[in-house]
Amino acid sequence: MDLEKLKNEAEKEVKKAKNLKKLDEIFKKYLGKKGEIARVFTSLKKLSKKERKEVGREANLVKIGIERLIKEKSKKLKEETRKLKLRKERIDVTRPGKKIEAGHLHPLTLVQREVEEIFESMGFSVIQGPEVETEWYNFDALNIPKDHPARDIWDTFWLKNQKLLLRTHTSPVQIRYLEKNHPPLRIVVPGRCFRHEATDTSHDVQFYQLEGLMMDKNISVANFKAVIEEFLKRFFKTNIKIRLRPGFFPFTEPSFETDLQCTICKGKGCSVCKNTGWLEIIPGGMVHPNVLKAAGINPKNWQGFAFGAGIDRLAMLRYKIEDIRLFYSGDLRFLKQF
Repeated sequence: MDLEKLKNEAEKEVKKAKNLKKLDEIFKKYLGKKGEIARVFTSLKKLSKKERKEVGREANLVKIGIERLIKEKSKKLKEETRKLKLRKERIDVTRPGKKIEAGHLHPLTLVQREVEEIFESMGFSVIQGPEVETEWYNFDALNIPKDHPARDIWDTFWLKNQKLLLRTHTSPVQIRYLEKNHPPLRIVVPGRCFRHEATDTSHDVQFYQLEGLMMDKNISVANFKAVIEEFLKRFFKTNIKIRLRPGFFPFTEPSFETDLQCTICKGKGCSVCKNTGWLEIIPGGMVHPNVLKAAGINPKNWQGFAFGAGIDRLAMLRYKIEDIRLFYSGDLRFLKQF
């Protein structure tokens, strides 16, 4: 084998190497375990003792020479890489810095936290529950029969196995809490709900609701009215007027629609209240005996009221927002206002 030719070829390839990866390939080609120099040493056994000595000495010199070339080239490439990196990362200390924009809370989060603080100051505990529910907790235990329209596919997102669903309200947490906690008690349950319905300015497939529950031995409608009125007074930071209208909900009896005198027109009538002077805001009523039984509570010994407030609705009234879809649009032009 022509060792001089091998040495010259190695030198040319080392000089042409543009990066460390290519240099590593050259190292393996000539100095690796199966490289060209290794083959020379393997072939020595075929030579005579005198030739073996001469060729071996020459092969060692070629090996040392190639190693030196690769080492020098590697050092040079590393230095070039370092300088290039420094040029890219160079900082101009005279250039104005970029202002880091601080984030802020979403308007629904702001309203939810304020609502929670108000109820906590009134002795209520804030409780959480799962967004994926069973049919039992979402409907059956709340006295909603199987033929109720709320179970229809147009109202409910059923999961594939038809045994689980995305909760349509936060009321299921009432049952879950009552199963593990004995009255007297006061809780509010904020959280996201889902309904399979058409989206418009006041409806969306997702929304935030606040469920409330207060139970004791002598709770009455008077307590319900007082708590709701006090909450709305603190939330809107002004004296407000409310009225209770008879309503129907499977999980309360008697049931009421709580109307708030329009905060925009002060009861005179406007487009927001549809010229009625009133806004429907917090439905509720006395907990139905069947709901108490489903949770393992004796309705003869305990009674209470429950209500549901739309956090999105409260936020729309607080900030005078006319389209609920703005909350979920992700439009920073809208969100930066809060």
